[in-house]
This record gives sequence, C-alpha cells and structure tokens, in this order.
Amino acid sequence: MNRQLITTLFVLSIIAIVNGRELAEDLLRLPSEKLDFSGDDSVGTRWAILIAGSNGYWNYRHQADVCHAYQILKTGGLKDENIVVFMYDDIAYNSENPRQGVIINSPYGDDVYHGVPKDYTGDDVNVDNFFAVLLGDKTKVKGGSGKVVDSGPNDRIFIYYTDHGGPGVLGMPTYPYMYANDLNEVLKQKHASGTYKSLVFYLEACESGSIFEGLLPQGLNIYATTASGPDESSWGTYCPGDYPSPPLEYDTCLGDLYSVAWMEDCDVHNLRTETIKQQYKLVKERTSSDNSYYGSHVMQYGDLPLSTDSLYMYMGTNPANENFTFNEENSLFASPKPVNQRDADLLHFWHKVGPPYYGIYTSKLILIITHFDELPILTKGVIVSVPKGS
Repeated sequence: MNRQLITTLFVLSIIAIVNGRELAEDLLRLPSEKLDFSGDDSVGTRWAILIAGSNGYWNYRHQADVCHAYQILKTGGLKDENIVVFMYDDIAYNSENPRQGVIINSPYGDDVYHGVPKDYTGDDVNVDNFFAVLLGDKTKVKGGSGKVVDSGPNDRIFIYYTDHGGPGVLGMPTYPYMYANDLNEVLKQKHASGTYKSLVFYLEACESGSIFEGLLPQGLNIYATTASGPDESSWGTYCPGDYPSPPLEYDTCLGDLYSVAWMEDCDVHNLRTETIKQQYKLVKERTSSDNSYYGSHVMQYGDLPLSTDSLYMYMGTNPANENFTFNEENSLFASPKPVNQRDADLLHFWHKVGPPYYGIYTSKLILIITHFDELPILTKGVIVSVPKGS
C-alpha cells in the first residue's frame, strides 16, 4: 500500500471519527440536555388569551388566577402584543381590597397584578369580543385595546379561562353567557381558517367537562383540559379558615384549586423538559385531593397526542428554572382543603356578616341561603342583582 493511499485513508478516518463524535453528541444527551427546536422561528409565534369571566370582590380568585397566568407567560418570554387579557379589573383598587393596587394568588405570594395588560376590561369582557379576538377579526371587536390573535399556520395558541360555570355554560360579567355549542363552533371556525398549528385550552369552572365532552371533535389539533367532569363542581383554594389561609386581612379565596395547581407547577419547573401530559397528571392528582369529597376530577378532551408537546411550546419558560428538570417525585404540592366554587361566594359574605359590614351584607347572605334552591346555575347572577342599599 503506497504512502499516498495510507495518507488518504488516515485523513478519511479522522473525518469519520470527528463526524461520528458530532453525531453521537447530537443523539446521546442527558435529559437536561434535550434538544429543543421549539424556539426556532420556523415554528411560528406563541399566542395566549386569558379570561376571568367574573366580577365583584367576592370573585377575587378568578382575576388573581388570570394575573398569575400572565406573569408565567411574560416571564416565559411571550410578548405583550401576543397575550390578550380579559378581566373586569374591579379587584386591585376595590375598596374591600386590603392591599390597594395589589393582587395575590397564594397566601405568601407576590403581587401578580403589576404589568398586566388591560386589553378588555369592564363591559368589554364579553362573549362577542372573545370570539372575535380568537378568530382574529378586528372588525367585530367593540371597545378594548382592539388586540386580536392574528395568528398564522405555524403558530401555537394557549387559552385559559376561569370563572363560574354550569352544564353547558360558562359565566361572563356581561350577558349573554358563553355556551358550549357556540364555543365549539368558533373553535371549528378557527381550525377551518388554517391560522394555527395547535391550540391548548385550560378551563376552570364548575361542570367544565360539559363544555367539551361529546362536543369537541378530534382532528382540530386542539387539546383541552378541564378542572372538573361534566357533572361536578370545581373548587376554590387558599380560603379563609383553611390551612394555609390567606393573610388575616383577606376574607375571600385567593385562587382556584385546578388553576393554582397548574400555575404553581409552572412556577418551579423548566417547561422545556415538562410535557403537557406530565403536568396534567400532577394537576389531576392535586385537584382530586386524594379522591376525597373536597376535590374534582380533572379531564382531558380533543387531540390527546398533543399532550406529549412540551409546555414550552405554548408558555415559554422562566430562565431561572433552567436547571429544574421535571421530576414527578419532587413535583407534588400539599393541597390545602379547598372550598366548593359555589360556596366560595357564600364564604366571603359569611365573613362579612359582623361589624362594620353587618347592615350591608346580611341581607345578601340571607337572600342567597333562603333561596338557594331557586338559584340559577351561575350563583353570581343573584348576588349582583341585589338592590343597592339592601
């Protein structure tokens, strides 16, 4: 074998070794070094719609949930121009709020209100505006910032809703309420427009499973999870009298159990390495409260294979959590005793009965209790209809 051939073979072997080493480094990685292409511009933009469907200080928890969700997305890298927030915005500076201008979502939590965009507030929080925003139809938006989900075929969308609900219906602070058939038809329209790659919907409400069960078809590239089944309540948490309780100056629940479960999980993990399915399992376990009376059954609907997507694809991730790889064994939180969503309103007024609020709130509480069997599915409708001064 001549010297030139030997030299050529030697060079080729070096190239093979180098290329093989590079290939091995691409294929053989620790879990924490998992390749992630979801940050590539080719996958499109992350969009989010956050909706608190209630108003009134007694419903503090719903706007607190939405504000917390915003902070997770903002810290995760989503831009304000791609996050649309619906909330009545009557909590932070409400005369009953002991910390003016501040909203908290847990007993020891930081302020989650700061920086939250005021896209649609007051009466602009309504079904027509939500549907127009989701469909990206600026011509049908009335009031508010005018911001819509102007998404494209490679974009991913995250929707989070929290409020009261009933069989086939979700509350809004304005009439009409949102009905399951209407919502699912709009989701089908969004899919037909070809303006997203995949959509994830997190839904907190009583009987929230009834919004999708038998109504959300497969094949729309939509994955939905709900706080409860079609015929059970969801639950408030961090409520007065429970452990852990809100600070003493608070007389209302600070959050909802399902919502707090998924958000507190996001707060501590690298969402690049945690899948939707992994979070679903954790949230399901925490929200069921060990299958006791004080809990609900978290459900999932639609295209379940999307649950293998990383949460990062929809929510981004907090850079500070980069080294906190998902581990089921260290991801379970102790669940405080929750309060039925419908009882949470009563709990607020119960704490109000007594000086200096006796004359203001006693009649409301009596009205709710004495006419409990006559209440509509959305309890807040009766509460806010009490005449002023009664």
